[in-house]
Amino acid sequence: QVQLVESGGGSVQAGGSLGLSCVVSGYTSSTYCMAWFRQAPGKEREGVATIDTDGGTTYADSVKGRFTVSKDRFKNTLYLQMNSLRPEDTAMYYCAADYRTWYCPVGKRNFPSWGQGTQVTVSS
Repeated sequence: QVQLVESGGGSVQAGGSLGLSCVVSGYTSSTYCMAWFRQAPGKEREGVATIDTDGGTTYADSVKGRFTVSKDRFKNTLYLQMNSLRPEDTAMYYCAADYRTWYCPVGKRNFPSWGQGTQVTVSS
């Protein structure tokens, strides 16, 4: 069973930076799509960024140029570096993984494995 554990959330002022981590365990395939999502109160969960087996990445328009998704396969860890944060980036952030496919657009929603979430709060 795949397990994902996020860390690194917190509070920051607008313009600041935060880095999130997601440690993955229990996977059995070398082919995967991994992603970061976020959900603000009263809003639907939205895809933020994805990364596939070959390191290919996609981003939501709202975070392009500010957020960077990466992975360290030796540490089995997914990262999200968030720079130039805005109050509208405030949300619960979740990592997700799908070891059934390498297909990995930012609009993909059907991930079988999810983390518990980590809160990011950006004040103006």
